[in-house]
Amino acid sequence: MSLHLQRDLDKLKKEILKLGNLVESAINSSILALNNRESSYAEEVYEFEAEINEMEVKIEEDCLKILALHQPVAVDLRFIVVVLKVNNDLERMGDLAKNIAQRAQELMQQVPVSYPDEFVNVMPAKIRTMVSNSLDSLVKMDLELAHGVIDMDDTVDGINRDMYSQVKQMIKNTPDVTDRAIGLLSISRYMERIADLSTNIAEDVIFMVGGKVIRHSD
Repeated sequence: MSLHLQRDLDKLKKEILKLGNLVESAINSSILALNNRESSYAEEVYEFEAEINEMEVKIEEDCLKILALHQPVAVDLRFIVVVLKVNNDLERMGDLAKNIAQRAQELMQQVPVSYPDEFVNVMPAKIRTMVSNSLDSLVKMDLELAHGVIDMDDTVDGINRDMYSQVKQMIKNTPDVTDRAIGLLSISRYMERIADLSTNIAEDVIFMVGGKVIRHSD
């Protein structure tokens, strides 16, 4: 590998980590907006999301430049292909964080309803860990971390399924909370999608390190 290619790959790695940190910050602020019913956290999310969009475009341009200038092969080529995919997944996570913040602001305007404990505590903690570990697995090329992210996805899926049942019961027992209950269900779905995107990143890391595609292998 040439020194120029190594320099560009190192820069790319730093850029995708910076983007990941922005996404983590956006997700954290969106959850704080929901749990604290504080609009200032939602405003932070909108600022993060605008920066995320700008970075996503820059990283894509940098990846294409490296492909054109260096024509990398083997693991370097797989790394760049994975960064392109991860870049897109992170941008989508930023969109989902914005969606959570918007729903949280809508809920702030209404009388609060009780949230299931798993939705308030377990689910947010899981998705934050999944996002962080998926990015660490990419930078460190750590297969164990990547597989751990994939395993955690089942927990998030289960909580999201339970939310459907609990919201249905909530609406049945107290019809006048229907709009608020549906808002909570939407947020649960957004968090579940963030977990799915983290899983995508972990699966891409497994491909990058071992050249093995495991998506849709079940």
